[in-house]
Amino acid sequence: GLALGEVEAAVGGLAALGRLDATETATLLDLVRERYAAGPAPHAPEDLDGSLAGGVAAVIAGEYGLDAVPLGVEAACASSLAALDVAVGRLRSGSVDYALAGGVELPCNARDMVLCSALGLLSHGRITPFDSAADGFTPGDGCALFLLKRYADARRDGDAIHGLLCGIGASNDAKSLIAPDADGQVRAMRQAFGQAGFDPADVGYLEAHGTGTRVGDRVEIAAVARVYASPHRRRPLEIGSAKSFFGHTFAAAGAAGLLRALHALRTGVLPANAGLTTVNPELDLDRVPARVSTATGPWESAPGRPRRAGVSSFGTGGINYHVLIEEHLDGPR
Repeated sequence: GLALGEVEAAVGGLAALGRLDATETATLLDLVRERYAAGPAPHAPEDLDGSLAGGVAAVIAGEYGLDAVPLGVEAACASSLAALDVAVGRLRSGSVDYALAGGVELPCNARDMVLCSALGLLSHGRITPFDSAADGFTPGDGCALFLLKRYADARRDGDAIHGLLCGIGASNDAKSLIAPDADGQVRAMRQAFGQAGFDPADVGYLEAHGTGTRVGDRVEIAAVARVYASPHRRRPLEIGSAKSFFGHTFAAAGAAGLLRALHALRTGVLPANAGLTTVNPELDLDRVPARVSTATGPWESAPGRPRRAGVSSFGTGGINYHVLIEEHLDGPR
């Protein structure tokens, strides 16, 4: 290691350690060697691809022979939906015919956990979104990718269509690194509805960001109430969070939520929330009205009326994304 011999000599010669016997001194020097020993061998040039998000995308494109522009998108915990936003923009412009977008998060390292703990974000037990005892999140990892095409192209090519992306809204409130802001979240939601062609009262399920922090849950539901509350709502808005099962998957969080919402659309089954004991009364779900269920249930819909869902994902630094999706029913659109 760097000047390890000099470090050992300096430690061994410290007057403050003069009371230690030979065994204790040897134990201390072993700790010094462990702390300051030589690190792993330098990375090879090809290892750079695994260190850069764009490099990982390039490796995937090359491995599968995709005629694609590889692109890494970084928007903290909203990265998955930010990548989706970029892909949708390219599809709408006509510059690409398909896009593969999503997010991946590997198991967290000690540095990330120390940082999250110092910021007071981690739960002392397990993540319980919307619960009275919610005290933070637990980390998770995973991956979800989505193949996106223009609807007319997918119909022409005979593709299996798992859902329709009807609107995607984004905003940045930039008031704090970690404190959520209802105004910013509301702007993202309203922007998405400006593209969707249907009203908030037509949405039956919301896959929330739901990090299980007391402030985060309360602010998110307050923003939801400002957009989704309606006297025309036929039944309460069902709210859930994939994080109750998988933990917070950081960059892949939006992709995990979108995957769960798409599965609910396809199966007609409203997903459950794990770990929920008592819904936090401070959330005031009756304003929407909304409910958070602990068991799965049938997602009823009128004949010829597609099921619709919203998906939220928020990142540190005030990054807010909201996506609206719709069940695909056979027939031209």
